[in-house]
Amino acid sequence: MRVNGLDVEPVIGLEVHVQLATRTKLWCRCPLEFGAEPNSRVCPVCLGLPGALPVLNRQAVEHAVRTAVALNCQVAGFTKWDRKSYFYPDLPKNYQISQYDLPLASGGVFEFPIDHRFARVRLIRAHLEEDAGKNVHDFPGFTGVDLNRTGTPLLEIVTEPDLHSAEECREFAVQLQRLVHYLGVSEANMQMGHMRFEPNINVIIHADGAEHRTPIVEVKNLNSFRSLHGAVAYEINRQVEAWQADGVEAATGNKSNRGWDDEREVTVPQREKEEAHDYRYFPDPDLVPLTIDAAWVAELKEHTPELPICRTERFISEYKVPPKDAPALVDDRATADLLDHAAEAGGDKATLAKHFLSFWSRRVNERGQTVAGLGVPAGHLAELATLQASRKINATAAAQVADALLGRRDAAGATTPSPAKLAEELGLLQSRDEDEIAAWVNEALAKNEKAVQDAISNPKKLQASRGFLVGQVMKLSGGQADPKIVGELIGKRLGEIAGRT
Repeated sequence: MRVNGLDVEPVIGLEVHVQLATRTKLWCRCPLEFGAEPNSRVCPVCLGLPGALPVLNRQAVEHAVRTAVALNCQVAGFTKWDRKSYFYPDLPKNYQISQYDLPLASGGVFEFPIDHRFARVRLIRAHLEEDAGKNVHDFPGFTGVDLNRTGTPLLEIVTEPDLHSAEECREFAVQLQRLVHYLGVSEANMQMGHMRFEPNINVIIHADGAEHRTPIVEVKNLNSFRSLHGAVAYEINRQVEAWQADGVEAATGNKSNRGWDDEREVTVPQREKEEAHDYRYFPDPDLVPLTIDAAWVAELKEHTPELPICRTERFISEYKVPPKDAPALVDDRATADLLDHAAEAGGDKATLAKHFLSFWSRRVNERGQTVAGLGVPAGHLAELATLQASRKINATAAAQVADALLGRRDAAGATTPSPAKLAEELGLLQSRDEDEIAAWVNEALAKNEKAVQDAISNPKKLQASRGFLVGQVMKLSGGQADPKIVGELIGKRLGEIAGRT
Protein backbone atom coordinates (compact mmCIF):
# COMPACT_ATOMS: atom_id res chain seq x y z
CA MET A 1 0.00 0.00 0.00
CA ARG A 2 1.26 3.50 -0.86
CA VAL A 3 0.52 6.38 1.51
CA ASN A 4 2.05 9.83 1.05
CA GLY A 5 4.65 8.36 -1.31
CA LEU A 6 5.74 5.67 1.16
CA ASP A 7 5.38 1.89 1.11
CA VAL A 8 3.37 1.01 4.21
CA GLU A 9 1.96 -2.20 5.64
CA PRO A 10 -0.98 -1.75 8.05
CA VAL A 11 -0.98 -4.19 10.97
CA ILE A 12 -4.41 -4.51 12.57
CA GLY A 13 -5.87 -6.71 15.27
CA LEU A 14 -9.48 -6.57 16.41
CA GLU A 15 -11.17 -6.87 19.77
CA VAL A 16 -14.84 -7.65 19.23
CA HIS A 17 -17.50 -7.56 21.94
CA VAL A 18 -20.54 -9.69 21.09
CA GLN A 19 -23.65 -9.37 23.27
CA LEU A 20 -25.03 -12.85 23.84
CA ALA A 21 -28.70 -13.58 23.26
CA THR A 22 -29.78 -14.50 26.78
CA ARG A 23 -33.00 -13.43 28.47
CA THR A 24 -31.20 -12.36 31.63
CA LYS A 25 -27.86 -10.91 32.68
CA LEU A 26 -24.62 -12.83 33.21
CA TRP A 27 -24.69 -12.91 37.01
CA CYS A 28 -28.29 -12.18 38.00
CA ARG A 29 -31.88 -12.67 36.84
CA CYS A 30 -32.48 -9.08 35.70
CA PRO A 31 -34.06 -9.15 32.22
CA LEU A 32 -32.24 -7.70 29.22
CA GLU A 33 -34.51 -5.19 27.51
CA PHE A 34 -33.26 -2.60 25.04
CA GLY A 35 -34.87 0.80 25.51
CA ALA A 36 -36.34 0.11 28.96
CA GLU A 37 -36.74 3.03 31.38
CA PRO A 38 -33.28 3.92 32.76
CA ASN A 39 -32.23 1.99 35.87
CA SER A 40 -35.43 -0.11 35.84
CA ARG A 41 -33.69 -3.45 35.10
CA VAL A 42 -31.28 -3.60 38.02
CA CYS A 43 -30.90 -5.51 41.31
CA PRO A 44 -28.45 -5.67 44.24
CA VAL A 45 -26.17 -8.03 42.27
CA CYS A 46 -25.66 -5.90 39.17
CA LEU A 47 -25.57 -2.75 41.30
CA GLY A 48 -22.72 -4.25 43.33
CA LEU A 49 -24.43 -3.78 46.69
CA PRO A 50 -22.75 -5.32 49.77
CA GLY A 51 -23.61 -8.97 50.43
CA ALA A 52 -25.11 -9.62 46.96
CA LEU A 53 -23.50 -12.66 45.35
CA PRO A 54 -23.43 -13.46 41.61
CA VAL A 55 -24.74 -16.70 40.07
CA LEU A 56 -23.56 -17.67 36.57
CA ASN A 57 -25.98 -17.78 33.61
CA ARG A 58 -25.55 -21.24 32.02
CA GLN A 59 -27.06 -20.11 28.70
CA ALA A 60 -24.34 -17.49 28.32
CA VAL A 61 -21.67 -20.16 28.75
CA GLU A 62 -23.35 -22.39 26.17
CA HIS A 63 -23.59 -19.54 23.64
CA ALA A 64 -19.92 -18.73 24.21
CA VAL A 65 -18.84 -22.35 23.75
CA ARG A 66 -20.94 -22.72 20.58
CA THR A 67 -19.21 -19.66 19.13
CA ALA A 68 -15.76 -20.86 20.17
CA VAL A 69 -16.36 -24.24 18.52
CA ALA A 70 -17.53 -22.57 15.29
CA LEU A 71 -14.34 -20.46 15.33
CA ASN A 72 -12.16 -23.57 15.69
CA CYS A 73 -11.00 -22.53 19.16
CA GLN A 74 -9.73 -24.85 21.87
CA VAL A 75 -12.30 -24.74 24.68
CA ALA A 76 -10.70 -24.83 28.12
CA GLY A 77 -11.56 -27.66 30.49
CA PHE A 78 -10.87 -25.34 33.41
CA THR A 79 -11.30 -21.57 33.54
CA LYS A 80 -11.86 -18.95 36.21
CA TRP A 81 -13.19 -15.44 36.77
CA ASP A 82 -11.11 -12.35 37.44
CA ARG A 83 -11.80 -8.85 38.62
CA LYS A 84 -10.66 -6.16 36.21
CA SER A 85 -10.44 -3.07 38.38
CA TYR A 86 -10.97 0.46 37.12
CA PHE A 87 -13.11 3.41 38.07
CA TYR A 88 -15.75 4.81 35.79
CA PRO A 89 -19.22 6.16 36.66
CA ASP A 90 -21.05 3.42 34.73
CA LEU A 91 -19.20 0.61 36.57
CA PRO A 92 -20.97 0.39 39.95
CA LYS A 93 -18.65 -2.22 41.53
CA ASN A 94 -15.50 -0.37 40.38
CA TYR A 95 -14.46 -3.65 38.77
CA GLN A 96 -15.66 -5.78 35.88
CA ILE A 97 -15.99 -9.55 36.16
CA SER A 98 -13.93 -10.86 33.25
CA GLN A 99 -11.32 -13.52 32.45
CA TYR A 100 -7.60 -12.87 32.33
CA ASP A 101 -5.01 -15.65 32.21
CA LEU A 102 -7.37 -18.64 31.82
CA PRO A 103 -9.92 -17.65 29.14
CA LEU A 104 -12.85 -19.81 28.15
CA ALA A 105 -11.30 -20.49 24.71
CA SER A 106 -8.01 -19.88 22.96
CA GLY A 107 -6.51 -20.24 19.51
CA GLY A 108 -8.82 -20.68 16.57
CA VAL A 109 -9.00 -19.25 13.08
CA PHE A 110 -11.62 -17.47 11.00
CA GLU A 111 -11.48 -17.50 7.20
CA PHE A 112 -13.63 -15.28 5.02
CA PRO A 113 -13.83 -14.38 1.31
CA ILE A 114 -12.65 -11.01 0.07
CA ASP A 115 -11.42 -9.86 -3.35
CA HIS A 116 -11.72 -13.36 -4.89
CA ARG A 117 -9.54 -14.92 -2.18
CA PHE A 118 -9.89 -16.19 1.38
CA ALA A 119 -8.33 -14.12 4.17
CA ARG A 120 -7.22 -16.10 7.23
CA VAL A 121 -7.30 -14.47 10.65
CA ARG A 122 -5.90 -16.25 13.68
CA LEU A 123 -7.67 -15.80 17.00
CA ILE A 124 -5.85 -15.32 20.29
CA ARG A 125 -8.74 -15.93 22.68
CA ALA A 126 -12.47 -15.70 23.36
CA HIS A 127 -13.63 -15.03 26.89
CA LEU A 128 -16.79 -14.13 28.81
CA GLU A 129 -17.24 -10.90 30.70
CA GLU A 130 -19.97 -8.55 31.87
CA ASP A 131 -20.77 -5.24 30.23
CA ALA A 132 -20.68 -1.87 31.97
CA GLY A 133 -23.57 0.57 32.10
CA LYS A 134 -24.07 3.60 29.90
CA ASN A 135 -23.29 7.27 30.47
CA VAL A 136 -26.00 9.48 29.01
CA HIS A 137 -24.88 12.95 27.93
CA ASP A 138 -28.31 14.25 26.91
CA PHE A 139 -28.86 16.54 29.88
CA PRO A 140 -27.73 20.20 30.15
CA GLY A 141 -25.09 20.59 32.81
CA PHE A 142 -24.76 16.98 33.95
CA THR A 143 -24.36 13.38 32.77
CA GLY A 144 -26.85 10.64 33.61
CA VAL A 145 -25.91 7.02 34.28
CA ASP A 146 -28.16 4.17 33.10
CA LEU A 147 -27.19 0.85 34.67
CA ASN A 148 -29.71 -1.34 32.79
CA ARG A 149 -26.91 -2.67 30.59
CA THR A 150 -24.63 -3.46 33.55
CA GLY A 151 -24.00 -7.19 33.76
CA THR A 152 -25.05 -7.95 30.17
CA PRO A 153 -23.13 -11.06 29.00
CA LEU A 154 -20.44 -10.32 26.43
CA LEU A 155 -18.15 -12.62 24.51
CA GLU A 156 -14.90 -10.82 23.74
CA ILE A 157 -13.08 -12.20 20.69
CA VAL A 158 -9.47 -11.08 20.22
CA THR A 159 -7.60 -11.61 16.97
CA GLU A 160 -3.96 -11.69 16.06
CA PRO A 161 -2.84 -8.64 14.00
CA ASP A 162 -3.59 -10.48 10.75
CA LEU A 163 -5.71 -7.78 9.08
CA HIS A 164 -4.04 -5.37 6.70
CA SER A 165 -6.62 -2.90 5.40
CA ALA A 166 -9.83 -1.11 6.31
CA GLU A 167 -11.64 -3.28 3.75
CA GLU A 168 -10.44 -6.50 5.38
CA CYS A 169 -11.52 -5.23 8.81
CA ARG A 170 -14.99 -4.39 7.58
CA GLU A 171 -15.45 -7.72 5.80
CA PHE A 172 -14.19 -9.65 8.83
CA ALA A 173 -16.77 -7.82 10.95
CA VAL A 174 -19.57 -8.46 8.45
CA GLN A 175 -18.82 -12.17 8.27
CA LEU A 176 -18.45 -12.50 12.05
CA GLN A 177 -21.85 -10.84 12.49
CA ARG A 178 -23.36 -13.33 10.01
CA LEU A 179 -21.82 -16.18 11.96
CA VAL A 180 -23.02 -15.27 15.47
CA HIS A 181 -26.50 -14.38 14.21
CA TYR A 182 -26.66 -17.63 12.25
CA LEU A 183 -25.66 -19.67 15.30
CA GLY A 184 -28.40 -17.96 17.30
CA VAL A 185 -25.92 -16.88 19.99
CA SER A 186 -26.48 -13.15 19.39
CA GLU A 187 -29.11 -10.99 17.77
CA ALA A 188 -26.10 -9.06 16.38
CA ASN A 189 -28.19 -5.93 15.91
CA MET A 190 -25.71 -3.13 15.30
CA GLN A 191 -28.26 -0.38 16.02
CA MET A 192 -28.81 -1.85 19.49
CA GLY A 193 -25.09 -2.13 20.20
CA HIS A 194 -24.99 -5.92 20.16
CA MET A 195 -21.56 -5.86 18.51
CA ARG A 196 -18.77 -3.37 19.16
CA PHE A 197 -15.36 -3.29 17.53
CA GLU A 198 -12.04 -1.98 18.84
CA PRO A 199 -9.23 -2.17 16.27
CA ASN A 200 -5.61 -1.98 17.38
CA ILE A 201 -3.76 -0.29 14.52
CA ASN A 202 -0.22 0.56 13.60
CA VAL A 203 1.72 0.57 10.36
CA ILE A 204 5.10 -0.66 9.18
CA ILE A 205 6.74 2.01 7.04
CA HIS A 206 9.43 0.87 4.62
CA ALA A 207 11.87 3.75 4.09
CA ASP A 208 15.63 4.19 3.72
CA GLY A 209 16.13 0.42 3.60
CA ALA A 210 14.63 -0.04 7.08
CA GLU A 211 11.27 -0.79 8.75
CA HIS A 212 9.70 1.80 11.03
CA ARG A 213 6.71 0.84 13.21
CA THR A 214 4.33 3.53 14.39
CA PRO A 215 2.89 3.44 17.95
CA ILE A 216 -0.19 1.22 18.38
CA VAL A 217 -3.53 3.01 18.63
CA GLU A 218 -6.73 1.37 19.84
CA VAL A 219 -9.91 2.99 18.56
CA LYS A 220 -12.67 2.41 21.09
CA ASN A 221 -16.32 1.39 20.81
CA LEU A 222 -17.08 1.35 17.10
CA ASN A 223 -20.62 0.08 16.60
CA SER A 224 -21.07 0.01 12.82
CA PHE A 225 -19.25 -1.43 9.83
CA ARG A 226 -19.06 2.07 8.36
CA SER A 227 -17.37 3.54 11.42
CA LEU A 228 -14.96 0.59 11.65
CA HIS A 229 -13.90 1.05 8.03
CA GLY A 230 -13.68 4.80 8.36
CA ALA A 231 -11.68 4.76 11.60
CA VAL A 232 -9.13 2.25 10.31
CA ALA A 233 -8.68 4.02 6.97
CA TYR A 234 -8.27 7.40 8.68
CA GLU A 235 -5.87 6.07 11.31
CA ILE A 236 -3.57 4.46 8.72
CA ASN A 237 -3.14 7.79 6.97
CA ARG A 238 -2.87 9.77 10.22
CA GLN A 239 -0.12 7.52 11.58
CA VAL A 240 1.95 7.82 8.41
CA GLU A 241 1.62 11.61 8.47
CA ALA A 242 2.52 11.70 12.19
CA TRP A 243 5.66 9.62 11.59
CA GLN A 244 6.69 11.87 8.73
CA ALA A 245 6.29 14.86 11.06
CA ASP A 246 7.91 13.58 14.28
CA GLY A 247 9.55 10.22 13.55
CA VAL A 248 8.09 8.67 16.75
CA GLU A 249 8.03 4.86 16.62
CA ALA A 250 6.40 2.12 18.69
CA ALA A 251 7.89 1.72 22.16
CA THR A 252 6.85 0.48 25.58
CA GLY A 253 4.36 2.88 27.11
CA ASN A 254 3.38 4.88 24.02
CA LYS A 255 0.25 2.98 23.07
CA SER A 256 -2.85 5.17 23.15
CA ASN A 257 -6.62 5.11 22.82
CA ARG A 258 -8.61 7.23 20.41
CA GLY A 259 -12.30 7.67 19.69
CA TRP A 260 -14.12 8.06 16.40
CA ASP A 261 -15.96 11.26 15.56
CA ASP A 262 -18.63 10.05 13.16
CA GLU A 263 -19.62 13.53 11.99
CA ARG A 264 -16.11 14.80 11.21
CA GLU A 265 -14.87 11.30 10.26
CA VAL A 266 -11.67 11.60 12.27
CA THR A 267 -10.20 9.84 15.29
CA VAL A 268 -9.67 11.97 18.40
CA PRO A 269 -7.34 11.41 21.40
CA GLN A 270 -8.81 9.87 24.53
CA ARG A 271 -6.17 8.60 26.94
CA GLU A 272 -3.00 6.58 27.06
CA LYS A 273 -3.74 2.88 26.61
CA GLU A 274 -3.68 0.89 29.85
CA GLU A 275 -1.49 -2.16 30.25
CA ALA A 276 -2.70 -5.33 31.99
CA HIS A 277 -1.07 -4.40 35.29
CA ASP A 278 -3.07 -1.16 35.38
CA TYR A 279 -6.25 -3.17 35.86
CA ARG A 280 -4.91 -5.11 38.90
CA TYR A 281 -6.43 -8.40 37.75
CA PHE A 282 -6.97 -10.97 40.49
CA PRO A 283 -9.26 -14.02 40.85
CA ASP A 284 -12.77 -13.11 41.95
CA PRO A 285 -13.16 -14.49 45.49
CA ASP A 286 -16.95 -14.73 45.17
CA LEU A 287 -16.88 -17.08 42.18
CA VAL A 288 -15.74 -20.68 41.92
CA PRO A 289 -13.73 -21.71 38.84
CA LEU A 290 -15.66 -23.14 35.91
CA THR A 291 -15.05 -26.70 34.76
CA ILE A 292 -16.30 -27.50 31.27
CA ASP A 293 -17.13 -31.10 30.37
CA ALA A 294 -15.31 -32.23 27.22
CA ALA A 295 -18.22 -34.52 26.29
CA TRP A 296 -20.61 -31.55 26.39
CA VAL A 297 -18.29 -29.54 24.12
CA ALA A 298 -18.11 -32.51 21.73
CA GLU A 299 -21.91 -32.68 21.66
CA LEU A 300 -22.20 -28.98 20.85
CA LYS A 301 -19.59 -29.41 18.11
CA GLU A 302 -21.52 -32.33 16.62
CA HIS A 303 -24.65 -30.17 16.41
CA THR A 304 -22.91 -27.15 14.90
CA PRO A 305 -24.76 -26.34 11.66
CA GLU A 306 -23.15 -25.79 8.29
CA LEU A 307 -21.75 -22.28 8.67
CA PRO A 308 -22.75 -19.29 6.51
CA ILE A 309 -19.60 -18.96 4.39
CA CYS A 310 -19.50 -22.68 3.54
CA ARG A 311 -23.23 -22.75 2.90
CA THR A 312 -22.98 -19.72 0.63
CA GLU A 313 -20.31 -21.42 -1.48
CA ARG A 314 -22.43 -24.59 -1.66
CA PHE A 315 -25.55 -22.70 -2.72
CA ILE A 316 -23.60 -20.99 -5.50
CA SER A 317 -22.45 -24.40 -6.73
CA GLU A 318 -25.55 -26.56 -6.18
CA TYR A 319 -28.36 -24.09 -6.76
CA LYS A 320 -26.61 -22.15 -9.56
CA VAL A 321 -27.08 -18.88 -7.68
CA PRO A 322 -25.14 -15.74 -8.70
CA PRO A 323 -22.52 -15.04 -6.00
CA LYS A 324 -24.01 -11.61 -5.26
CA ASP A 325 -27.43 -13.18 -4.51
CA ALA A 326 -26.34 -16.21 -2.49
CA PRO A 327 -26.03 -14.45 0.90
CA ALA A 328 -29.72 -13.48 0.71
CA LEU A 329 -30.58 -17.19 0.69
CA VAL A 330 -28.21 -18.05 3.52
CA ASP A 331 -28.39 -15.29 6.11
CA ASP A 332 -31.69 -16.42 7.62
CA ARG A 333 -30.90 -19.93 8.83
CA ALA A 334 -34.54 -21.10 8.87
CA THR A 335 -34.98 -19.98 5.26
CA ALA A 336 -31.75 -21.67 4.17
CA ASP A 337 -32.90 -24.86 5.90
CA LEU A 338 -36.28 -24.61 4.15
CA LEU A 339 -34.58 -24.31 0.76
CA ASP A 340 -32.53 -27.44 1.45
CA HIS A 341 -35.62 -29.31 2.69
CA ALA A 342 -37.53 -28.35 -0.46
CA ALA A 343 -34.66 -29.69 -2.58
CA GLU A 344 -34.65 -32.90 -0.53
CA ALA A 345 -38.39 -33.17 -1.25
CA GLY A 346 -37.58 -33.34 -4.97
CA GLY A 347 -37.71 -29.71 -6.06
CA ASP A 348 -35.43 -28.64 -8.90
CA LYS A 349 -32.62 -26.73 -7.17
CA ALA A 350 -32.05 -23.99 -9.75
CA THR A 351 -35.79 -23.32 -10.02
CA LEU A 352 -36.22 -23.30 -6.24
CA ALA A 353 -33.45 -20.71 -5.89
CA LYS A 354 -35.05 -18.52 -8.56
CA HIS A 355 -38.39 -18.74 -6.76
CA PHE A 356 -36.82 -17.80 -3.41
CA LEU A 357 -35.04 -14.82 -4.97
CA SER A 358 -37.99 -13.61 -7.04
CA PHE A 359 -41.64 -13.91 -6.03
CA TRP A 360 -41.07 -15.42 -2.54
CA SER A 361 -38.64 -12.58 -1.81
CA ARG A 362 -41.19 -10.00 -2.96
CA ARG A 363 -43.86 -11.48 -0.67
CA VAL A 364 -41.37 -11.40 2.22
CA ASN A 365 -40.66 -7.70 1.65
CA GLU A 366 -44.37 -6.90 1.53
CA ARG A 367 -45.09 -8.75 4.78
CA GLY A 368 -41.93 -7.98 6.73
CA GLN A 369 -41.17 -11.68 7.21
CA THR A 370 -38.67 -14.30 6.12
CA VAL A 371 -39.46 -16.92 3.50
CA ALA A 372 -39.56 -19.51 6.28
CA GLY A 373 -41.94 -17.22 8.17
CA LEU A 374 -44.48 -17.37 5.32
CA GLY A 375 -45.33 -20.88 6.50
CA VAL A 376 -45.40 -22.60 3.09
CA PRO A 377 -44.37 -26.26 3.54
CA ALA A 378 -41.20 -27.53 1.89
CA GLY A 379 -43.25 -30.07 -0.07
CA HIS A 380 -45.36 -27.34 -1.68
CA LEU A 381 -42.28 -25.32 -2.54
CA ALA A 382 -40.75 -28.40 -4.16
CA GLU A 383 -43.91 -29.23 -6.12
CA LEU A 384 -44.22 -25.67 -7.41
CA ALA A 385 -40.60 -25.70 -8.59
CA THR A 386 -41.13 -29.08 -10.26
CA LEU A 387 -44.21 -27.81 -12.10
CA GLN A 388 -42.15 -25.02 -13.65
CA ALA A 389 -39.00 -27.08 -14.26
CA SER A 390 -41.07 -29.69 -16.11
CA ARG A 391 -42.73 -26.88 -18.12
CA LYS A 392 -46.22 -27.65 -16.87
CA ILE A 393 -46.49 -24.00 -15.87
CA ASN A 394 -44.38 -20.98 -16.78
CA ALA A 395 -42.66 -18.50 -14.44
CA THR A 396 -45.59 -16.07 -14.48
CA ALA A 397 -48.00 -18.84 -13.60
CA ALA A 398 -45.71 -20.03 -10.80
CA ALA A 399 -45.91 -16.58 -9.20
CA GLN A 400 -49.73 -16.70 -9.49
CA VAL A 401 -49.80 -20.10 -7.80
CA ALA A 402 -47.54 -18.72 -5.04
CA ASP A 403 -50.05 -15.91 -4.41
CA ALA A 404 -52.86 -18.46 -4.29
CA LEU A 405 -50.90 -20.60 -1.81
CA LEU A 406 -50.43 -17.64 0.50
CA GLY A 407 -54.03 -16.49 0.08
CA ARG A 408 -55.42 -19.89 0.99
CA ARG A 409 -53.08 -20.13 4.00
CA ASP A 410 -54.19 -16.71 5.19
CA ALA A 411 -57.83 -17.78 4.91
CA ALA A 412 -57.66 -21.37 6.10
CA GLY A 413 -54.33 -21.96 7.84
CA ALA A 414 -52.56 -25.14 6.85
CA THR A 415 -55.38 -26.62 4.74
CA THR A 416 -53.84 -25.37 1.51
CA PRO A 417 -54.42 -27.29 -1.76
CA SER A 418 -51.33 -28.53 -3.56
CA PRO A 419 -49.69 -26.27 -6.16
CA ALA A 420 -50.71 -28.67 -8.91
CA LYS A 421 -54.36 -28.51 -7.86
CA LEU A 422 -54.23 -24.72 -7.63
CA ALA A 423 -52.61 -24.45 -11.07
CA GLU A 424 -55.40 -26.62 -12.48
CA GLU A 425 -58.13 -24.60 -10.71
CA LEU A 426 -56.66 -21.34 -12.04
CA GLY A 427 -56.30 -22.69 -15.58
CA LEU A 428 -52.54 -22.19 -15.55
CA LEU A 429 -51.33 -25.60 -16.67
CA GLN A 430 -49.47 -25.35 -19.96
CA SER A 431 -50.60 -27.33 -22.96
CA ARG A 432 -47.97 -29.54 -24.61
CA ASP A 433 -50.44 -30.97 -27.12
CA GLU A 434 -48.74 -30.21 -30.45
CA ASP A 435 -51.99 -30.42 -32.44
CA GLU A 436 -53.66 -27.88 -30.12
CA ILE A 437 -50.62 -25.59 -30.18
CA ALA A 438 -50.32 -25.94 -33.98
CA ALA A 439 -53.88 -24.62 -34.33
CA TRP A 440 -52.97 -21.51 -32.27
CA VAL A 441 -49.79 -21.07 -34.34
CA ASN A 442 -51.69 -21.25 -37.64
CA GLU A 443 -54.23 -18.75 -36.37
CA ALA A 444 -51.52 -16.32 -35.22
CA LEU A 445 -49.68 -16.55 -38.55
CA ALA A 446 -52.89 -16.00 -40.50
CA LYS A 447 -53.72 -12.86 -38.49
CA ASN A 448 -50.23 -11.36 -38.73
CA GLU A 449 -49.11 -11.66 -42.38
CA LYS A 450 -46.74 -8.68 -42.19
CA ALA A 451 -44.80 -10.21 -39.30
CA VAL A 452 -44.63 -13.47 -41.24
CA GLN A 453 -43.25 -11.69 -44.35
CA ASP A 454 -40.71 -9.76 -42.22
CA ALA A 455 -39.52 -12.99 -40.65
CA ILE A 456 -39.11 -14.65 -44.05
CA SER A 457 -37.69 -11.85 -46.16
CA ASN A 458 -35.85 -9.50 -43.80
CA PRO A 459 -33.03 -11.12 -41.75
CA LYS A 460 -32.73 -7.97 -39.63
CA LYS A 461 -36.33 -8.35 -38.50
CA LEU A 462 -36.32 -12.13 -38.12
CA GLN A 463 -35.73 -12.29 -34.37
CA ALA A 464 -38.16 -9.49 -33.51
CA SER A 465 -40.85 -10.90 -35.81
CA ARG A 466 -40.55 -14.40 -34.36
CA GLY A 467 -40.74 -13.00 -30.85
CA PHE A 468 -43.86 -11.08 -31.78
CA LEU A 469 -45.47 -14.18 -33.24
CA VAL A 470 -44.67 -16.25 -30.16
CA GLY A 471 -46.34 -13.56 -28.08
CA GLN A 472 -49.43 -13.68 -30.28
CA VAL A 473 -49.69 -17.46 -29.86
CA MET A 474 -49.33 -17.14 -26.06
CA LYS A 475 -52.07 -14.51 -26.11
CA LEU A 476 -54.40 -16.75 -28.14
CA SER A 477 -53.73 -19.67 -25.81
CA GLY A 478 -54.28 -17.63 -22.66
CA GLY A 479 -50.70 -18.38 -21.67
CA GLN A 480 -51.28 -22.13 -21.70
CA ALA A 481 -49.14 -23.04 -24.69
CA ASP A 482 -45.65 -24.36 -23.98
CA PRO A 483 -43.36 -21.56 -25.25
CA LYS A 484 -40.66 -24.00 -26.32
CA ILE A 485 -43.07 -25.99 -28.50
CA VAL A 486 -44.54 -22.70 -29.80
CA GLY A 487 -41.10 -21.56 -30.93
CA GLU A 488 -40.35 -24.88 -32.61
CA LEU A 489 -43.68 -24.94 -34.50
CA ILE A 490 -43.37 -21.30 -35.59
CA GLY A 491 -39.89 -22.02 -36.97
CA LYS A 492 -41.20 -25.07 -38.81
CA ARG A 493 -44.18 -23.21 -40.30
CA LEU A 494 -42.06 -20.22 -41.37
CA GLY A 495 -39.69 -22.62 -43.15
CA GLU A 496 -42.59 -24.22 -44.96
CA ILE A 497 -43.99 -20.83 -46.03
CA ALA A 498 -40.55 -19.65 -47.18
CA GLY A 499 -40.15 -22.81 -49.24
CA ARG A 500 -43.36 -22.10 -51.16
CA THR A 501 -42.45 -18.50 -52.03
